[in-house]
Amino acid sequence: MPDFNITQLRAELGDARKALNAKATMGKLGIQLSNSKNDQPPGMGTKSENLERRAELRRASNALAGEARKILDEAKGKSPTPDQQGRFDEIEAAMDHVNAEIALISNQLDLDDAAEASFSGRSGSRGKGSAVHDRDGRRIGTLLTNAVLRDESAIRNAIGTERASGDDGMTLTDFVRGVANMRRTEAVQNALSVGTDSAGGYTVPTVLMPGIMSALVPASSLLSAGANVVLLTDGAKSFTIPGIATVPTAAWRLEAGNLSVSDPAFRAITVEPQSLAFIFKISRELLADSPNLEQSLRIAVAQSFGVALDLAGLRGSGTAPEIRGLRNVTNVNITSMGTNGATPTNFTQLVAGWKAIATANAPLPTAEIMHPRDLATYANLIDTTNQPLRRPELIANMRQYQTSQIPTNLVQGTSGTVCSEIYQGDFTLMTWYFREQVSMQLLSELYAGTGEVAFACHVRADVAVIYPQAFNVITGVKP
Repeated sequence: MPDFNITQLRAELGDARKALNAKATMGKLGIQLSNSKNDQPPGMGTKSENLERRAELRRASNALAGEARKILDEAKGKSPTPDQQGRFDEIEAAMDHVNAEIALISNQLDLDDAAEASFSGRSGSRGKGSAVHDRDGRRIGTLLTNAVLRDESAIRNAIGTERASGDDGMTLTDFVRGVANMRRTEAVQNALSVGTDSAGGYTVPTVLMPGIMSALVPASSLLSAGANVVLLTDGAKSFTIPGIATVPTAAWRLEAGNLSVSDPAFRAITVEPQSLAFIFKISRELLADSPNLEQSLRIAVAQSFGVALDLAGLRGSGTAPEIRGLRNVTNVNITSMGTNGATPTNFTQLVAGWKAIATANAPLPTAEIMHPRDLATYANLIDTTNQPLRRPELIANMRQYQTSQIPTNLVQGTSGTVCSEIYQGDFTLMTWYFREQVSMQLLSELYAGTGEVAFACHVRADVAVIYPQAFNVITGVKP
């Protein structure tokens, strides 16, 4: 089914001609749907009625998919005849119509569950994810704080995703096998029937996303350091959100005296998620038979996306298709190891970075991210008695994280290609925006000759720095 938004779904279902054609196509194939009670619009029944209707529609979608496969089998790998192509097109149109109603009902069920949880207190102490709005006050998604991201059950709770009675404990392994046209449970078949994306892949079901998101945190230094995630629910290509430019200056005033005027405090941030993808392959035998593949799949997806998010989030150029990273955001503080760079011998520059952030009246830094080479350099610093050098109290509590995505071949002055950078700040003021869930596309022919199955894994994301002056980049760090 095409990647519809809610307006498009309602337009699809409101087209009388398409509805009649879909009904006629299903009638030819002996697929019958019960009439909607009281002629009410899709998704407007009670919860039990919606669940019953969705189950019926999913069975119809699966039956239509089976008929479409029969036509492809008839063609036996050749171009279909005009008759076969005509029948296939009719079935495809009917599937689009059925799947549109499934998607609309699923959306309404999600909204009902979220409302029920909110009013009943079922969300518990961690609560539901906070709603995120753009500059015009329109809700665009759900915020998952860094604390929530570290706990799979908390993510599930925050986005209102609970295991449905009919998902049969579906795992990521089950889903990947389904995409590869291997054995499919009814739950996987249902997920595939409603989860086709615009690129020809399949969207990973929402019920599996908490496991992937929680695995992403340890794979990304930015998420480990405190960055948050917003799962966008609006289908727009870009959004404008408010950020902080400067902290307004308050001043005492006399009775009836004038108020102090300071520089504009807020700035507009454009969030425009870009496509990020990678290919992974696996032997057909391992995918089909391995009973312990789940953790490996989660790690593979999380690690691949995690390191790419780190590189772009820290050093992205902002030139499409690359997003703009922290290093290239205006008003981020910059401190230097010197004209030609220098090898750290003490913690002076780390303290200088703390000072730059504090002087800007920004929240004090809580973490720093550097290349493993430089983290090891600081860990090996010793005093005159050959004892480990003690970090100054100002920065003693700053957590340290490493990522190999920070280059170590940068040039500063006459340093040669040996320099690197260190990033400091309160990373809770940095937020990732994911426009869509992870999707997977089968690349059926790419490694067929070696008996392997290949998949393209996609996501669309952007990052926003709410208060640039809360961050500092130390440049010219030599080994």
